Amino acid sequence: MRGIWALGLIILGAGALPSCQTATKSSTDISIKPIVIAHRGASGELPEHTLEAYERAIEQGADFIEPDLVMTKDGVLVARHDPWLSDSTDIAEHPEFADRKTTLTDPSGRELSDWFVWDFTADEIATLRATQTRPGRDQSYNGQFAIPTFKSVLALAGRANRDKNPGQTSSLVGVYPELKWPSHHRARGLEIGDAALSVLSEAMSLKDVPEIGCVDEPCVFVEEDAGLVPEVDATCFPNCVFRVRIQSFEDGILRELDAKTDFKLVQLVSPVDAAGTPSYELNDIATYADGVGPFKSLVMDLSTGVSTGYAERAVALGLEVHPWTFRDDDIAPGFDSPEAEINAILDAGATGFFTDFPATGRSIADASD
Repeated sequence: MRGIWALGLIILGAGALPSCQTATKSSTDISIKPIVIAHRGASGELPEHTLEAYERAIEQGADFIEPDLVMTKDGVLVARHDPWLSDSTDIAEHPEFADRKTTLTDPSGRELSDWFVWDFTADEIATLRATQTRPGRDQSYNGQFAIPTFKSVLALAGRANRDKNPGQTSSLVGVYPELKWPSHHRARGLEIGDAALSVLSEAMSLKDVPEIGCVDEPCVFVEEDAGLVPEVDATCFPNCVFRVRIQSFEDGILRELDAKTDFKLVQLVSPVDAAGTPSYELNDIATYADGVGPFKSLVMDLSTGVSTGYAERAVALGLEVHPWTFRDDDIAPGFDSPEAEINAILDAGATGFFTDFPATGRSIADASD
């Protein structure tokens, strides 16, 4: 369902929006500058998935901030890259949680022994503090920043955009959540896709939001005390605070969301699936998603920068192409600078990219033709 958008308890058809365009799978426009997606926030500088890292990314000009979403046992979405907590938090320093360590098999077949977010309440997660996950990066912020909820990330983006100059829709930061491990959540009675849509719905309000003009895709309205179903001007949505894309590696959850929402959906793609075969056909992805997030080696040869043709084929199907992940401190072997690597992926047809260093990404995107 690409032409209907749910607003709170109200379902509005595209015909109710005569002066606003509605996003469709064929709406990809590669004539605009590539979008810069702050991978886990400004995670090259600050501990990932913290409000501080997202705020730094916004200050550095990211077009989107990316909160990876996992779910607590009491149904609260929080921002972590993985459902296990030892890599990115100080949970090992909490003796009160020592007996919560368990073992499970991950989607690739590995056995993992760790503390998992779905075994904790949101209040318990709130006692943890984030740590830097990559050992070569600045560790001085470890233990300082809290684990944010999805609601708090939306509120941060909303406040940041309301501080921008009204009418400057091109400068508004979007939110690009990834739904992590949907099948594992479902096995525990947690519906992460529905929860994400619910939080987005609850975050809608027209109250005290400056008019900033329409954009060409669904958007939501954020304020601190969200929750009311707003009165809507049926001729337009003049108060778009930010744009949303929802991504996942699991196609099943995206196919389900395709029938429930008109937010743009992005299929993440690894070079091979767990069985060692190529992942996902582009023709199939185009039937339920609006974009694809491939590992960068699918788009270009990482030793030469030569295009594989993948991005061109995806764009021809109307899909956005946002490869991952570009890091100033971890450049592919065929390149001598982050600028060279990112410019090569753009030359290969990417319409945006994920980066741990949004300041670098912004500079490159602004300089692109």
